Amino acid sequence: MSTSREHASTGRPASDRGPTGIVMMNLGGPKTQDEVQPFLLELFADREIIQLPLQRWSGPRLARRRTKGVQKNYQDIGGGSPILKWTEAQGRGMCERLDRISPATAPHRFYVAFRYVSPKSDDALQAMHADGVRRAVAFTQYPQFSCSTTGSSLNELWRASKRLGLHDAFDWSVIDRWPTHPSFIEAMTDTVRQGLATFDEKDRDDVVVLFSAHSLPMGVINRGDAYPAEVGASVHEVMKRLDYDHEYLLAYQSDVGPVPWLGPSTETVIKDLGAKRRKNVLVVGIAFTSDHIETLHELDIEYGELAHEHGITNYVRAPAFNDMPLFQDALADIVREHLASGEPCTRNYGLRCPGCVNPQCRNIINPIAPFKRTPVTSSPKNKLYPTG
Repeated sequence: MSTSREHASTGRPASDRGPTGIVMMNLGGPKTQDEVQPFLLELFADREIIQLPLQRWSGPRLARRRTKGVQKNYQDIGGGSPILKWTEAQGRGMCERLDRISPATAPHRFYVAFRYVSPKSDDALQAMHADGVRRAVAFTQYPQFSCSTTGSSLNELWRASKRLGLHDAFDWSVIDRWPTHPSFIEAMTDTVRQGLATFDEKDRDDVVVLFSAHSLPMGVINRGDAYPAEVGASVHEVMKRLDYDHEYLLAYQSDVGPVPWLGPSTETVIKDLGAKRRKNVLVVGIAFTSDHIETLHELDIEYGELAHEHGITNYVRAPAFNDMPLFQDALADIVREHLASGEPCTRNYGLRCPGCVNPQCRNIINPIAPFKRTPVTSSPKNKLYPTG
């Protein structure tokens, strides 16, 4: 079983309190063709990610109907998702840097917790317990907060702690968002500069920078989810560092299922830019921290073909962070500042969405310090969410 528990070897012996454990949370992706259908079955059954009509029946049906197509997409990019490889590389680099810049909390070890494919939260927690971790940080790998991404990952982490009898095993804090952290913005800006440098100098001033983020169902957005505002904040800070020297747009990708999704869609925007005779487009995955199916297939292959069909002759995607040292610097800076603050979370973490009906949301089990958490809206829907 894969646990992705690794740490930087710096020659520093572990203290009596044990290492500082950093759980790197993300959705994950199938590593093989055989993992695709189980992944989709779990995804479309999860009401914290997407709510479908008659979900108990429609979720499995949608997953099975999409399996062959999704398997083909993964085959096109090498057979499986590289997200675990890149997350592990980022975790190693982060811990190596943390051991140098935060010796008081060293040694540091990272643990990967994906949602629907191993290593999952149970794997991470069991590995942490075996390694003697006491101080633990739940570190979302989604820079911009959403209840459907960071929120659902945290809820599953707490459920797994309960299932394993590890509710009191760790002293927890949460890095729940970092959309405008200076080190993240600098790394993202660097990828944009790299992308712009691939255009001929004569075309560079004409480039439209198209920021693309994963879409969310409008049912999530209309509850008051922070995601659109935080994605917009990231875009603003990147363009500010670029002195607003290019035209830019923000769009959303990867909508699936028979429900309304946040727009405008990246697909529609690409078509519209082609219709307006724009020839030079740089796409930037503003919400992604590594290459995976949404970048390698959707942005590169599907939208690349679409762009050329609609007359966009120079369509380029800015590189993902992957093993980029500047991004590993950013991860380490974010964790170091968080550990030094002594805070359990950001001030906004405990503020539920106005329409929240999930009793689990905005929780931290055994937090390092008290935090303010608003109550859930009373509703018959409270019972629809899993508790363990």
